[in-house]
Amino acid sequence: MATALVTGATSGIGATYAKFLAKEKYDLVLVARDLPRLNAYAKELNKTYKIKVETLKADLTKPDQLAKVEKRLSNKAKPIEVLINNAGFGIKQSFTDSEIKKEQELLDVLVTAPMRLTHAVLPQMLKRDSGVIVNVSSVASWIAGGTYSAAKSYLTVFSEYLNTELKSTNIKISALCPGFTRTEFHQRGKMRMSGLPNFMWLSSDQVVAKSWKYAKAGKAICIPGWQYLTLSTIARVAPRPIVRKVGINVRRKQR
Repeated sequence: MATALVTGATSGIGATYAKFLAKEKYDLVLVARDLPRLNAYAKELNKTYKIKVETLKADLTKPDQLAKVEKRLSNKAKPIEVLINNAGFGIKQSFTDSEIKKEQELLDVLVTAPMRLTHAVLPQMLKRDSGVIVNVSSVASWIAGGTYSAAKSYLTVFSEYLNTELKSTNIKISALCPGFTRTEFHQRGKMRMSGLPNFMWLSSDQVVAKSWKYAKAGKAICIPGWQYLTLSTIARVAPRPIVRKVGINVRRKQR
């Protein structure tokens, strides 16, 4: 049975992806900082879907803990067939008001970690010519919505590049670029979301299902929801001064 590794696996899109892959009969390696919660979820998935579930406690802002996940990904005896780079968080404050420590951690989790984890798993995938990597990015990667947008832009372009680079192989690389999804993400970031109309919210189940379908089909980018497909298209073709202004306004409302 093939094995999938999911970062940020205890909540939101990460937890939903873990459940989805368990249903698909993948064994799992779940990575997160909260070990009690991680172990509880692993036990639940093991009991429900009769799969093997490993847990790996790791704070991806810590180089030594990130290295543990890299080591697991490069383990030749227990190869990883699917990597879901999902771990992430947002910063409510403007860059001019935020703490530099938090800004560095944002880059560590959203940019450095997925880059290093992808680099760790690719040699084994290339050797057997199979594998799937999904990088959970955001529609924010096309707007100027703070350093979160900047980090997600890296993840989207990184995925597009690798998808093209590996086109002649059976390795699938895809960026998942959702809009507002009902998870704990905004609550943890203490962002104001009460003004957002209901039709703009996506469910993590529909987001993950579409992401997996696109990834398996070899598509570089998945944008779930007609509303976000429309908005992202406008963001990519509209004059950049307008896109920048809209991006800033969206961020200010969240504060």
